Amino acid sequence: MTNRRRVVWGLALIGATCGLTSAQRGGGRGFGGGFGGGYGGYGRANAPITDLPANRVGVATWEVDPAFAKDTFTFVRLRFTSGEMRLPDKTGDGWKTDWPNADLNFSFRLQQMTSIKVDPYPRQIEITDDALFDYPFVYMEQVGRLEFTDEEVIALRRYLLNGGFLEVGDHWGPYEYESFRQQMKRVFPDRDPRNLPIEHPIFHCIFDLKSKPQIPEMYIAVRNMDTGVTWERDDAKEPFFRGIFDDHDRMMVIICSNTDLSDGWEQEGSNEWFFHEFSEKKAYPMGINIIFYAMTH
Repeated sequence: MTNRRRVVWGLALIGATCGLTSAQRGGGRGFGGGFGGGYGGYGRANAPITDLPANRVGVATWEVDPAFAKDTFTFVRLRFTSGEMRLPDKTGDGWKTDWPNADLNFSFRLQQMTSIKVDPYPRQIEITDDALFDYPFVYMEQVGRLEFTDEEVIALRRYLLNGGFLEVGDHWGPYEYESFRQQMKRVFPDRDPRNLPIEHPIFHCIFDLKSKPQIPEMYIAVRNMDTGVTWERDDAKEPFFRGIFDDHDRMMVIICSNTDLSDGWEQEGSNEWFFHEFSEKKAYPMGINIIFYAMTH
């Protein structure tokens, strides 16, 4: 990745100054646009895992100016072979949890809410794919049981030290966090995650968040809408955001624990209350803040 591409994306993101609500009222999609819901896969049996559904789960596409073909931000999800969970209280699909709905919806909102040029087609790539170095930002989900291969450890370390940025989400409770932390110690034996206080700029750089956002799965949120419970498990009541930094104090990794931003993206069209309470107020603002911070630091 080049410094020029990072600067172009960073300057474009500075256009993200309006709130999500105002953009919707001004003609944006908003809740009830007929897409963005869904829970689980998209229903095409035996479809290759790298294929997007033909109807893009209802998410509209858009044109990208050919002049920006090489300066287009692409939402990239990392694939890994380990980590699928089959527990009594939780079913997980490893890397592909919340895909493709979350990736498509977030890409749509990013191009809607900012002046950044966004690729309408999110990608998924292997950690060891040489194409990794074409993308300055990548995302991993449901990492509580993953085990990196030796090759993945080397590739991820090289990517991050060469300017890449990784966002990690959807893991709950101390066991899942500690499991992932141990895997990151293989990547960086001499670096530990540092807690990000609410005063950190990443919570304020575009959208001014007053607290660290905790987004649960939509059905859990709706079931508890009168209780104030926003956690998925009793051992995961407090959301934590932690960063791993390089020798120049550049954040390379943000680990979002006891929260699932991607559920706020994936399920934005499933329930109007959930959309307004979690997608609109928390999941999209935090996601956009992370992109802005990653592209400008």
